Amino acid sequence: MFAPKKILVPTDFSKFSDNALAQAVDIARQYKSTIYLLHVLVVQPYEYYIPGNILADIREESIKSAQKMIQQQIEKVGKPKGIEIVTDIRDGIPAYEEILKEQKARDIDLIVIASHGKTGLLHHLIGSVADKVTRSATCPVYLVRGPE
Repeated sequence: MFAPKKILVPTDFSKFSDNALAQAVDIARQYKSTIYLLHVLVVQPYEYYIPGNILADIREESIKSAQKMIQQQIEKVGKPKGIEIVTDIRDGIPAYEEILKEQKARDIDLIVIASHGKTGLLHHLIGSVADKVTRSATCPVYLVRGPE
């Protein structure tokens, strides 16, 4: 029987990610799992245009903002009792690679990730983070489509 003990939930702080976290909490309650809530910052593309000290300030402010938003997201699911939620913020482009690194580093049993349900040419050409994680993860992936 599949009983995940470590659940990774990547978040972009959207209502879709809120829904994925709520689904992960339901699973974690059932199996007494730990949730790893991950946000990937995308600051690096600007490093060629912005002086290093300013880039460092932007990164620091981005981390502070992300930490605040992670706490707000946890509060939305009601700070579930008996479930440990470990938070992490990483830099990385592309984001899906950082999600996969986190999965391997923490020996994750299940990834619960939101799909924004985008379609069309742009989605076809570049694909979504959720699609790339689903195709490349070495553990099961639960793809959550849209908010409840």
